[in-house]
Amino acid sequence: MRERTPIEVEALLKKNPILILDVREAEEVAQGKIPGAIHIPLGLLEYRLNELHKDKEYTVVCRSGGRSGRAVQLLESRGYNAVNMNGGMMAWEGPAE
Repeated sequence: MRERTPIEVEALLKKNPILILDVREAEEVAQGKIPGAIHIPLGLLEYRLNELHKDKEYTVVCRSGGRSGRAVQLLESRGYNAVNMNGGMMAWEGPAE
């Protein structure tokens, strides 16, 4: 599984728009998210894959990195290009939306 640090994600966001997929629950996202992130809770991801594009790369984030790791495994098994953000939102220090 490929991974990126929050610092790498923030640097990429400053250069080019990248796709962030937030797999936390709604109440967690309500407390703050990475600007522009797509929100699909992990429990619904399998049922909402049609909202994602196989020709795009997604950086997946959750609270600490565990759920996003499972999401990356699911996405990769279905032919999607996904990267896990190490440490999740607990490690994110970028600007909140």
